[in-house]
Amino acid sequence: MFPGEMFTGFGSAIGGLAVVWAMFHQYIPPQLREHVERYTRKLVNLVSPYIHIMFPEFAGEKLNRSEVYTAIQNYLKENATERAKWLKADSVRDSSQSLILSMDDHEEVTEVFKGVKVWWLSNKTTPKNMSLSFYPMTEDRRFYRLTFHRRHRKLITDSYVKHILTEGKAIAIKNRQRKLYTNNPSQNWYYYKQTKWSHVGFEHPATFETLAMEPNKKQEIINDLKKFSEGKEYYTKVGKAWKRGYLLYGPPGTGKSTMIAAMANFLKYDVYDLELTAVKDNTELKKLMIETSSKSIVMIEDIDCSLDLTGQRKKKEKDDDDDDETDNPVKKMEKEEKKGSKVTLSGLLNCIDGIWSACGGERIVVFTTNHVDKLDPALIRRGRMDKHIEMSYCCFEAFKVLAKNYLDIDHHPLFMMINELFDETKMTPADVAENLIPKSNNEDPEIGLRNLIEALKAAKELEARNKAEEEARAKAEKEEQEKKENVEKEAVKESGKSDKEVKENGVISGGVAASEVKPNGFAV
Repeated sequence: MFPGEMFTGFGSAIGGLAVVWAMFHQYIPPQLREHVERYTRKLVNLVSPYIHIMFPEFAGEKLNRSEVYTAIQNYLKENATERAKWLKADSVRDSSQSLILSMDDHEEVTEVFKGVKVWWLSNKTTPKNMSLSFYPMTEDRRFYRLTFHRRHRKLITDSYVKHILTEGKAIAIKNRQRKLYTNNPSQNWYYYKQTKWSHVGFEHPATFETLAMEPNKKQEIINDLKKFSEGKEYYTKVGKAWKRGYLLYGPPGTGKSTMIAAMANFLKYDVYDLELTAVKDNTELKKLMIETSSKSIVMIEDIDCSLDLTGQRKKKEKDDDDDDETDNPVKKMEKEEKKGSKVTLSGLLNCIDGIWSACGGERIVVFTTNHVDKLDPALIRRGRMDKHIEMSYCCFEAFKVLAKNYLDIDHHPLFMMINELFDETKMTPADVAENLIPKSNNEDPEIGLRNLIEALKAAKELEARNKAEEEARAKAEKEEQEKKENVEKEAVKESGKSDKEVKENGVISGGVAASEVKPNGFAV
């Protein structure tokens, strides 16, 4: 047979099969077609020695994105894209990143695991029946198909798949874009594509290297964070939820928020900025905490200002129109809606240290406050806020870090004078940084240092003046008190009664009250 005749016959055969296949799908009833396809597959399985495992992108009743699919996708991006011929490029955050490539649809790659060859196919299916949904999503159903010889079934299902999932999750953690979250108002939780948390990329540049703090104290915090991040087995052994609480307290401008950013960058954690005033009640707070992921920092800044968390009950004042509101349900409903958050101290404690705190591991909770004395002792006790960190005024060691950051200098003749001034006055790291930062391109480091020296001298004079005014005020109050006591003594002497009698009934001789005695000793 000539090649032309052979290709003609082959083409005719393919065309005939296509016609038969089309007629089969068009004229054979669906019930009968299903039986034919099932028995055909069984016949093929008797001949074929290969096993196929499907990993769909969406699974479950609500069609949530499968974590297994995501792990496989990450693994194949990292290890199999070099062998693929058809690729698709994913978006990148900026031009400094290398292009992110993944397998295109209908692309197949091979891999060898412990001497066993496997095949990965990236594919998708499109449902024929179009459906209308209030929550629309893409009609394409993507999946990965793993193919291997049946004699290696135990090795693949027991070892290889586990290896893929472990490596895929590790790659996701390494390559993920960390995020900064804030909680949405609960009335927006149920709209299309709305979530309990909104996020942006976390790009804060603060690190422990740039943090202005005494070196030994900084290293102590670093060691504590490192021990926590590596302590999964230890926390399991002692029967404690894998979480840790930090209380950052100190005057404004001492770097509490910067410390949180440095912690997040050191651990490579996401940050959840929890705004308590936007949470209606304890139930909503629990739902928000459940939605936070592991490897995250949940921060509540200025917790003493967020809500009344003293734990004390206050008597509610009744409005004059309470009776009208009882009769008018519309006004009553409007008043309820205007009420603020009903999150209680008990509800917050339950979320950060109760049964609910074990929902999700490797989580850090951070409170910040300018007035630690205003917080309820139950909120900041050890076990809830495990480590208390005082963010204090700038010391000379912290100043050297700021000088390196802002002026790029390690030593200067003016450092000695600045060191002496730091021993005599107080200034926050924020104020020090503002004086050091260059205000124009023509400024040299010495200008910034001299600006700081002038600011420290001014702060020293202001502190001395305030101290003198405070002493003068205290002296005047003391003199006024002594004068008042002398007047009372004179009045007692003239009345002939003892100090004890005056204190008991407040009346001197003649029936005149002690409060009515003039400074000259005569009654009003």
